[in-house]
Amino acid sequence: MFSTGSGINLSVILSSLVKLISTKPKQQKNKTHDYTRLVCGRDYVFEPIDNQTRGYMTGQGRGIKSGDYIIFQNGSSACKYQVEEIDYYSEPPDMWMALLKKDEV
Repeated sequence: MFSTGSGINLSVILSSLVKLISTKPKQQKNKTHDYTRLVCGRDYVFEPIDNQTRGYMTGQGRGIKSGDYIIFQNGSSACKYQVEEIDYYSEPPDMWMALLKKDEV
């Protein structure tokens, strides 16, 4: 068996590399984006569907991804929805449209 000058053999190095490559990266926690201080109709638009269990929202903000949560005012109470799908506009680059699902907390 081939060995390096330091005494570590090639099979140990290859085994370590295979484990490193095959290890899945840790899943990042979904973020919550707070839109409660923004005004619906001016800062964002929310269009409810399916008895408000889902809806389309258009707004601005960077770093929002599928799986993240958005909290916003719906009348006098705050609502929390999870982002199912999101598409960013090309101009301005921080404007997006998302399909949301109401979070049953």
